[in-house]
Amino acid sequence: MELAEDFDPTNAEAMKELLTTGALLPERTEEQNRALERLESMLALIEGWVDHVTGLATARLPKSDALGEAIRRRRASGGPAEHAFATLVGLELRPRKLREASALWGEIHRELGAEARDELWRHPDTLPHGEDLDNPAGFLARLAEPAGDDDFDQALRDLLDEESPES
Repeated sequence: MELAEDFDPTNAEAMKELLTTGALLPERTEEQNRALERLESMLALIEGWVDHVTGLATARLPKSDALGEAIRRRRASGGPAEHAFATLVGLELRPRKLREASALWGEIHRELGAEARDELWRHPDTLPHGEDLDNPAGFLARLAEPAGDDDFDQALRDLLDEESPES
């Protein structure tokens, strides 16, 4: 209502400001905030994986460290598309998350190898979560643990054992 009272459709600058600040967008729900956090984590995992793999692929190039730093700075500053996306959706890829994701992929690669690292992309359930970016050691420990049986697996095993004929 406040916006409608002060709104002048003939003022192009005011219209531009309303669009760039996101003032016309409704408040996000809690569910939307959680979805946004998951999306941010997934994009950080993708960007971190790209950063990690690119670093490995370019390690022998002269000045690869300087090239990597230039790319990270460009990514951190963003461009007009990133700024518009941040305003409209509320999604901002934080450089810290990208660095943490790249470090996580590096740890996975060092501990388990490239094949195991890339195998994690086969299913969304095997990918690291947002909390894993803060605790790579915990994620590696979970990967190293054998998968425990859940209640469903145990109930199915019990059912099958009951139905199997006795020899």
